Amino acid sequence: MPPIVAIVGESKSGKTTLIEKLIPELKSRGYRVATVKHAVHDLTFDEPGKDSWRHAQAGSDAVIISSADRLMLIRSTTCDLALDQIARVIGEDCDLILAEGFKQGSTPKIEVHRKEVGAPLGAVDKLMAIVTDEPLETKKRQFSFQDVKGLADLLEKGFLKPQRERISLYVNGTPIYLSVFPKEIITRVVLAMASCLKGVGEIRSLEIFLRREPDRDEVR
Repeated sequence: MPPIVAIVGESKSGKTTLIEKLIPELKSRGYRVATVKHAVHDLTFDEPGKDSWRHAQAGSDAVIISSADRLMLIRSTTCDLALDQIARVIGEDCDLILAEGFKQGSTPKIEVHRKEVGAPLGAVDKLMAIVTDEPLETKKRQFSFQDVKGLADLLEKGFLKPQRERISLYVNGTPIYLSVFPKEIITRVVLAMASCLKGVGEIRSLEIFLRREPDRDEVR
């Protein structure tokens, strides 16, 4: 899956503003960026009575609204999804996912701190850097709010360049970590098989989906 970095911090610390600055900087370098915002309250994207609302009320597990310039997916969930589950919905066609919030997860994080808002968050799992408007006593790397290029350099070196070529494996919906050896084996075998198929030209990306339904006798 694409690398994910969570932007965390207290309310009104400037998380959204930082993401707004990071997106154009990263895109100017040729990267495709997706974002995820964690909302505390229920989301309402559709209006009662509209066709898409009627589809959902009828029991559709996912509703897609498509127009000439955008695509909206409305999908029901039974719980608050983890970031890696959300990343699967976004898909593989981006280079980086910036998530706003999700400070409780195990995703690498950048904290946003403003003196006027209060003290830094404290113990944050996998904290890699802090964007701050005052010097802090910490061994973590610190960036000013104006040093967007420096922060983008950090993301590029640590996440984007190492994953310009990647392979993702999910088994029963769960992402599986692949070390170097299985990555190379799977890549070589799948590319060799696909290259032999009629009509296949240069392969820049490749997707395989497999579903195996249990035998009805086994279910009984």
